Amino acid sequence: MSEPILKVEKLNRFFGALHATKDVSFTVPEGQVRAIIGPNGAGKSTLMDLITNRTAPSSGKVIFRGEDITGLAPEKIVHKGMTKCFQISKLFNNLTVYENVQIPRIEMNRRTFRPFPVRDTYLKDEVVRYLSLVGLEDKLNETAAYLSYGDQRRLDIAIALAMDPKLLILDEPAAGVAREEAYKLMQLIRDLGKRQNMTIIFIEHDMDIVFNYADEISVLRDGELIATGTPDEIKENAYVQEAYLGGDLD
Repeated sequence: MSEPILKVEKLNRFFGALHATKDVSFTVPEGQVRAIIGPNGAGKSTLMDLITNRTAPSSGKVIFRGEDITGLAPEKIVHKGMTKCFQISKLFNNLTVYENVQIPRIEMNRRTFRPFPVRDTYLKDEVVRYLSLVGLEDKLNETAAYLSYGDQRRLDIAIALAMDPKLLILDEPAAGVAREEAYKLMQLIRDLGKRQNMTIIFIEHDMDIVFNYADEISVLRDGELIATGTPDEIKENAYVQEAYLGGDLD
């Protein structure tokens, strides 16, 4: 078993009287693909926001690559090697595919430059490499807004890869994508994880996707972690069947 890249220790978040996460603790080994599932309102997105400090925890700790990052600014967490893709694509719609990936590379290199004389060539080899990883190298001059939705999701992933993540968090990466494209996208994400030595955590409602592409699954209900296990173990977990789906998971 690989060493944990992420440790979450008794993570709590209160929103007034609402206890959104309740002493959530788990570890994710380096190189694993972990799915986070649960009913609507279970606390999945809140938990990911706590891990990335887009929402400050009320108590608890987040340990990433052996370092306590609890309360660290989100942009600093990105530079530590943790990146999140959101459920709704966050692209620069009026810029080209190339420029959308070029911008995070500039940030990660902590450089400034005169944009107009060198815009078309600055970091080009790096940008093209990230686009080729997601199959968009032939669309680098297209405007992001005019891409198909599936290609926009691929561009989201390329932008994330441009930040050199060791841990990539995805919030429903296949949401809104046709079933065949969703499977291709999830296979791409899984393959990239293995090729880039990257750990992946993803939130998902589609159980076919979860059971086909996750190494392990963590189940939340009402802010509590109620189970973690392999897909087969989760399918057979009677408590998960009753609490999450009210029946057989097959």
